[in-house]
Amino acid sequence: MTRVLITNDDGIHAPGLSVLARAAAAAGHDVFVAAPAQQSSGSSASIMAEEDDGRIAIERRELDGLEGVATYAVHGGPGLIALIAARGAFGDPAEVVLSGVNHGANVGRAILHSGTVGAALTGGLHGARALAVSLDVGIHPEEYHWSTAAEAAVGFVPELLARPRGTVANLNAPNSREARGLVEAHLAPFGIVQTTLSESDEHHIRLAVEDLPNTPEPGSDAALLAEGWITVTGIEPVTRVPLGLEG
Repeated sequence: MTRVLITNDDGIHAPGLSVLARAAAAAGHDVFVAAPAQQSSGSSASIMAEEDDGRIAIERRELDGLEGVATYAVHGGPGLIALIAARGAFGDPAEVVLSGVNHGANVGRAILHSGTVGAALTGGLHGARALAVSLDVGIHPEEYHWSTAAEAAVGFVPELLARPRGTVANLNAPNSREARGLVEAHLAPFGIVQTTLSESDEHHIRLAVEDLPNTPEPGSDAALLAEGWITVTGIEPVTRVPLGLEG
């Protein structure tokens, strides 16, 4: 039985979190849930938290369909949750971290901003195998197929376990009942959306998210996801880049 942490950046009551946790529990894993008490999207791997006299508040919660599964709301972001879980805050550390199912795709090199991905990277940095899981819901979906992403993620766990500790991957699923299959893809140069300034004055700024105007690079996670594939991409918590210095 594999010890699995389920977390996210959308918050403890996000529907994708519960669906992923139920799928992992149904597969026979030893599941515990720890997720932000509040929305934490865009937090990357931040370990900042709400503190009271140096202490971080943790509350027990119950989620529908997860009776008997230890569930915690943490007043901190997903990166912090993955860190404290690795330090034994919720009992035995997880062998696998599943982060999601995120409301919206996380593709391209812009995934570095994602709290969903940040939790997975932090889990990998501390010795777990980890998978960030996202559903490409679009702007105004008529329905949500969380189980498409959740079942793909749980089905990928044996592949993670077959690889070294610290392995981290990023999975995106189309918002449909059936996908074309699962394929490995490289990260697109950026992503499928970008954040821009929509308003700015002396005292305030306002951000907006808009679609990128270009066609995704062929073979990239963004392109293959748009074609109806579930994409998976290996990523690394820390990568050494040679600088070519002499002397």
